[in-house]
Amino acid sequence: MLKEFKSFIMSGNVIDFAVAVIMAGAVGLVVNGFVNDIIMPVVGHFAGGVDFANLKVILTEASGVEGADGFVAENAIRWGLWINTLVNLIIVGFVMFMIVKAYNKSKAPVEEAVAGPSQEDLLAEIRDLLKK
Repeated sequence: MLKEFKSFIMSGNVIDFAVAVIMAGAVGLVVNGFVNDIIMPVVGHFAGGVDFANLKVILTEASGVEGADGFVAENAIRWGLWINTLVNLIIVGFVMFMIVKAYNKSKAPVEEAVAGPSQEDLLAEIRDLLKK
């Protein structure tokens, strides 16, 4: 059983999948940083200096001292962070589209098999040769 597990783990598909998951996590962090640290400040600047991460609708104000008994945390709909997430999704989708497009372009074109003579044509040629 241990030998079968080792064979399974060392197969190409599992290794490829593990590499893909690790790369997806790294790409996600890079895209998240790009959106939050570069794109959204620029969008906020052109939107009148708005920081989208802080945009929210407060349903219940926080009350009490944080860490003390009776503390009630703020309850809010943080729609600005949701906008950041949507921009993040669009950028990740575009990056994945470009990666898949480049991969498909790099694959060698599949050459179609050249159709040879049919079986009937070959038999007729053999018959003609035998007649001579």
